[in-house]
Amino acid sequence: MDRLTNTIRPYAWGSTTAIPRLLGVDPTGEPQAELWMGAHPGAPSRLDRGDGEQALSDVIAADPEGELGAATVARFGPRLPFLLKILAAGAPLSLQVHPDLDQAKAGFEDEERRGVPFDAAHRNYKDPNHKPEMLCALTPFDGFCGFRPPLEAAELIDGLGVDSLKPYVDLLHAHPEEAALREVLTAVLSADRAEMARTVADVETAADRLGGRYAPYAALVHHFPGDPGVVAAMLLNHFRLQPGEAVFLGAGVPHAYIDGLGVELLANSDNVLRAGLTPKHVDVPELLKITNFEPGDPTVLRPEGNGEEVYEAPIDEFRLSRFVLAPGGVSRVLPDGAPQILLCTAGSPCAGELVLAPGESVFVPAGEKVELSGTGTLFRATVMV
Repeated sequence: MDRLTNTIRPYAWGSTTAIPRLLGVDPTGEPQAELWMGAHPGAPSRLDRGDGEQALSDVIAADPEGELGAATVARFGPRLPFLLKILAAGAPLSLQVHPDLDQAKAGFEDEERRGVPFDAAHRNYKDPNHKPEMLCALTPFDGFCGFRPPLEAAELIDGLGVDSLKPYVDLLHAHPEEAALREVLTAVLSADRAEMARTVADVETAADRLGGRYAPYAALVHHFPGDPGVVAAMLLNHFRLQPGEAVFLGAGVPHAYIDGLGVELLANSDNVLRAGLTPKHVDVPELLKITNFEPGDPTVLRPEGNGEEVYEAPIDEFRLSRFVLAPGGVSRVLPDGAPQILLCTAGSPCAGELVLAPGESVFVPAGEKVELSGTGTLFRATVMV
């Protein structure tokens, strides 16, 4: 197994303190949004097997079956199919949706055929893969996920008392559920920007006055004045995870993270369709094409099992589990049929002979047995094969 050296991504929405606090280092004063662990070409982890530091992506490319195992390569190709992160949101992320696998393949092929430059601001599909993801909270973690029932959304929006929102309230009452949500989201994202900016300013005034359940929307306006995503977010469920709880986000589910520190595991893709809360490109027709408008509460996942606590998810590209190792507890030998990354988030547990501190991680190639011992918390990311 290999101790990993990982890259911190300094996105503007990142917390300036959460990742440094986990790592036990001084803040730099700059945002530190995500710590990446894996073989994503944008920031692959690095390791040293005695010949100098190498990117994990290069190590895998040199011997895919040796590193990933024949079953993983046969199922997902010669690449690590997941990316593990520590995510630290100090400000809201963009309101976004991810395509399913067929949509991603079709969208990528279409943009390639039309010659859309890979780095173009209006490009939607960076690869032909889907991007399901799971977020497990390390601290209380707030976000939006999935559509509210239309009547519930109507009641929330109407409670602001903003006259320019009344047409949306009426639409939410006038149609079947999925049609109502589609029509309102379309209207919000297609509205005149100057008029929407005035509406969002009125939302901020009302939300500041009312507080309570409206406080998250006042905070959104603070970060994104005039952005139609503020109104779009009111169509979604607001959730708060407690430490150890998780949420799974499948294809088509609109979501945005707001605040908190968590472990994120996702399929290795960059495909994001944005709906707001961002200065980046918003492709409304494409967004509407891939969005799932079925309302429903977000399902909060709690780990199941004795010893290895598994966060169940309907996806094969990744599997997330947690070990909470207590003083005097028995050591545990992990299955060795697939590649895995182990991440310490508390204490000083041991993976084999390596002692890990919070924020440190190791890559375990397929076929290599590893024994866990010591005291602390370890997250295990692997694949289902």
